[in-house]
Amino acid sequence: FSRPRANGIIGMGLKDGDELVAAALTDGQREILLVSDNGKGIRFPEDQVRPMGRTAAGVRGIKQPKGGRLISLLILNDGEILTISELGYGKRTAIDDYPLRGRGGQGVFAQRITDKTGSLVTAIQVVADDEVMLITETGNLIRTAVGDISTLGRNTQGVRIIRITDGDRLVGVDRIEPEAEEDEA
Repeated sequence: FSRPRANGIIGMGLKDGDELVAAALTDGQREILLVSDNGKGIRFPEDQVRPMGRTAAGVRGIKQPKGGRLISLLILNDGEILTISELGYGKRTAIDDYPLRGRGGQGVFAQRITDKTGSLVTAIQVVADDEVMLITETGNLIRTAVGDISTLGRNTQGVRIIRITDGDRLVGVDRIEPEAEEDEA
């Protein structure tokens, strides 16, 4: 990566139909949480992923069912995991609720997925002081405080965070750090 070319370089070998979800820098001693759209997540120590060359395909992080899709890669710090589904249901869950396992398994429920909730859209790491911005397919935006979202166990469907109209769905969520309050002179 130290000598990039004008037309780019291969950063990872991908098979047909695969796509890169995320990349992150770490110190080699962290814990990783991978979360799928089917509501499952797996937490494992980073040292279970051995160093490889740039063009290598890598090792399996989480076993996916046919048609399953990885939606989030988290390098864990302090805080909680916020999961939100495409029909607007979400929750915060403590990191310790995710058992530390070996990589390559099916994972454990991060959020219960039903017809009422739809597939999982995102899993992000948050603290209570953060805010999140949610956007629907039709372009509706909602900004909400993370502290207003219930903290629940892993194996629950969550609470309604955003009301989704028929035919619409949540497509994106991003964490926003709260704006610093200006001092009055």
